[in-house]
Amino acid sequence: MAGMANYIKESFGELKNNVTWPSWPEAQRLTILVAVFSIIFSLIIWGVDTVFSEVIRAYFNLM
Repeated sequence: MAGMANYIKESFGELKNNVTWPSWPEAQRLTILVAVFSIIFSLIIWGVDTVFSEVIRAYFNLM
């Protein structure tokens, strides 16, 4: 159990002292960028899914 406590203590020390955190404006900009690309990617997947659904529906209607 002492090993786990030591691991957590060292992890917090690592995050506090060795990680370079972005500034608030940069974090906001990157968050917006991720949100925009997520929306674009989801719309692309929705479009491909819709096309494949119609192709499969047309195929089975022919049979």
